[in-house]
Amino acid sequence: MIKKIEHLGIAVENLEASIKMYRSLFERDFYKEEIVESEGVKTAFLQIGDSKIELLEATNLESPIAKFIAKQKQGFHHVAFEVDNIDDEINRLISNGFQLIHQVAKDGADNKKIAFLHPKSTHGMLIELCQEKSVLS
Repeated sequence: MIKKIEHLGIAVENLEASIKMYRSLFERDFYKEEIVESEGVKTAFLQIGDSKIELLEATNLESPIAKFIAKQKQGFHHVAFEVDNIDDEINRLISNGFQLIHQVAKDGADNKKIAFLHPKSTHGMLIELCQEKSVLS
């Protein structure tokens, strides 16, 4: 079951410059930066209330973020939803006809297991499912 919006993903060309701008905008510090090698991104997270903003900078020209920025420019990239059980949610969505980019959950940033739904099956919106690794059974 989908519980809440976990974070909004924003593709950026320059992570450090974007961190500086968002820090000034929200008057808050980012609580984490990390590289996710499997996705070819460097991320930074900012907490706002119960939700987060994730900034994503490509670490190589073949990463999904590099391709997105080349096509769309920097800006809103995806919405992530926290789920109770990511494996059950993946199976439910596949059985309901949704196309997933990841049919098996994989390691993501911020101590999460993740899977993305393909925008072709969500009217153009890239949707990420995520579950905290510590609650996986």
